[in-house]
This record gives sequence, structure tokens and C-alpha cells, in this order.
Amino acid sequence: MLCMSLAFQCHCNTVQGELLRPDKSLRAVCYCQDCQTYVHALGGPARVLDEHGGTEVVATQARYIRFTAGTGALACLSLTDRGLLRWYASCCRTPLANTPRDMRFPYASVLTTCLVSGGAHAEALLGPVRMWVNTRHAKGTVPKPGIGQWLALLRIAPGLLWARLCGSWRSTPFFDVGCSRPVIEPYVLTDAERRQARSMV
Repeated sequence: MLCMSLAFQCHCNTVQGELLRPDKSLRAVCYCQDCQTYVHALGGPARVLDEHGGTEVVATQARYIRFTAGTGALACLSLTDRGLLRWYASCCRTPLANTPRDMRFPYASVLTTCLVSGGAHAEALLGPVRMWVNTRHAKGTVPKPGIGQWLALLRIAPGLLWARLCGSWRSTPFFDVGCSRPVIEPYVLTDAERRQARSMV
């Protein structure tokens, strides 16, 4: 019987965690300039971006993500003061996950490059990549969004809506529910830092 969770960790194994309920998750690849800028800002694009500049993620609910070790090395970065919160390991600057700034929207995504168990095991639990987004920023030819991709959202969209309605959005490792703030104060890139990282995209 397959284990209904997938382990993830940073490259130096300091920060570790689990992705619960992968059956309620969705594999997607994002080619947006912000995702590319982010990994360039951390200095490790070759470990994350595919040959077309895409970042593969597992889209899920924040409550299905659990950190099991190394939370003292967890850090948070944002490209702008209104941008996504991008969580990474400060020890080795490994990108780990992305979340909205508003904790009431329970979406989160884990980068698949952090998954410990890849290959057939991950494929069996997560299924194939079902969405390719922001393809206009891809380098080369990639699958284009179609009706099948948007239908794939049914894998996670009902759960996100229910989490918002029933209050389970409060179960998150990324925010202090009591004060509605991220557990780590985000570092916002300066204009110069953002321009420098963007120039490498």
C-alpha cells in the first residue's frame, strides 16, 4: 500500500517536512517571470528551473504541509511588498514553497525539486503534470493551457473553497493565526536586487 504522504527537504537536509494528502494535490509548471526571478535571487536556478524556465510545483492546501525538522532555518522572501510569500531554507537557500500573503486563502505550493521520494512513487500519488501556466514567458515550446488543464483544477479547487468556508484555513504552518502574520517576517527585495535577479531571467 502506498504511503499517503511525501517527504520534502532542503538540499542540505536541515529543513524537512511532509506533504500530506497528495491525492488532493495538483502538479503544475509555472513559467512566470516572478518565479524565475525568485530562484535567480536565491542563486540556484539550475537546481529548480527546467530547460524552458519552468518551476514545477505541487499545488495543495496549506494544512497539508507539515514541517518536521529545521524550522529555525525557515526563511521568507517576497519580490515586492504585495507579492507572494516565497518560503526557503536559509541554510542552503533552497526554495521550498509559495503562499499568498492573505492567510485566509489556504493555497500553498511545494516545489517538486524538494521532494525526497520522486519517480514512480511520486507519480503514483500525485499523478502527471496537469497544468502549465504563464506559458508566454517560457523559453521554447511548452504545452498550452486548454480546457483539460482547467478541469484539472477540480482536483484542488473544491477543497480550497471548503477550507475557506469551514475555517480549516487556520491550520497552516506558515502563519501565526493569533496575529494573522507570517511566522517569519518576509524579506522584500530592494529595487536593485529585484532588477539584478530579473536581468538573469
